[in-house]
Amino acid sequence: MSETGNSRVITSNQAGLHEQLDEVVLKHLQHKFRKPYQAHTLSAFKACEKWVEQQGKPIIFDSCCGVGESTYHLAKKHPEAIVLGMDKSADRLSRHSELGLDNYKLLQVNLNDFWRLAVEAEWELSHHYLLYPNPWPKAKHLQRRWHGSAVFPSIIQLGGELELRSNWFTYVNEFARALELAGHTSHLKEYQNETPITPFERKYWGSGQKSLRLTASL
Repeated sequence: MSETGNSRVITSNQAGLHEQLDEVVLKHLQHKFRKPYQAHTLSAFKACEKWVEQQGKPIIFDSCCGVGESTYHLAKKHPEAIVLGMDKSADRLSRHSELGLDNYKLLQVNLNDFWRLAVEAEWELSHHYLLYPNPWPKAKHLQRRWHGSAVFPSIIQLGGELELRSNWFTYVNEFARALELAGHTSHLKEYQNETPITPFERKYWGSGQKSLRLTASL
C-alpha cells in the first residue's frame, strides 16, 4: 500500500468503548504478569542495559517503532537523551536507514518482555511514545490492545511523559479510560497535517484522515 492517498478507514464490529474494558483492565492492574521471558528479548535487554548504563542519560522508549523513522526524529528532538526504538518485526527494522545520530538504537524484541525487564531494572523513562500501535479493531481482540493486555501495568510503572497516537479514535479513548482506572489523567487532541514522523502519518493524512493524540504524565 502506498504511503499517501489511499489508506482505508478502520472498521470495527465494536461501537464505542468495549463493554468488558473496565473488567479486563482492573483484572490486570490487580494481578502480576508472570509469563516467562523469551530468550531473544532477554539477551537483547542485557546487551542494551550495558549501553544505557554507559550513556547515563534520560531514557526514551519509542515502542512499536516499525521502520524506525520516528526513532530518528525523536532522537533528533531529544539530543539530551537516548532513544530505544523497539519493534517485534526484524523485517521492518531492517528497512531503517542510519541517519548519523548516535543517541538511538533499534531493537527487535517482544515488548511484553522488554517493558517488564525495564521495570525490574528500575528504569524510569523521561518519555514513552506509542505511535500508531496495531489497533486490533475486532471486539474479540480487546486483550491484544496494549491497554487491554496483561502488560499494561508495566507501561504505567515505567513512568515518564506518555504519548499515544492513532487514527482509530476508539483505541485512544479506551487507553484514556484504562489510565483513568489506574488513577492517571490524560489529555486528548485531534490533529492532522503536522510534519509527519512516521510512514503511518503520511499515509493517513494523505488520505484525509485525522489522528488523535493522548498525552499523560505517569
